[in-house]
Amino acid sequence: MMGAAAASVRRDGDALAFAGDVVAASVPALWPQAQAGRAGAARLDLSAVTTLDSAGLALLAELAGEGALVIDGTPPRLAELCRAYRLTPTLAYVSA
Repeated sequence: MMGAAAASVRRDGDALAFAGDVVAASVPALWPQAQAGRAGAARLDLSAVTTLDSAGLALLAELAGEGALVIDGTPPRLAELCRAYRLTPTLAYVSA
């Protein structure tokens, strides 16, 4: 992808802070880093995410499913993807 922003995740206080393009190509590298920093995190900071696709959303939803996390920041397409996959703004599945 031309002009793609390198994806990263790091622990920043009580947050897992994601940056760059959280997309299918970056998820395999982000997953172990996110898992390593997940314990005790209270927030997902998405304010520096430049691109998000369904694979990125799946990663975030999996992390959120491990325990309640506050979502900070609204990357492009987050709301659209949440509607398409029936996720709430906190990345939980909408109950029927």
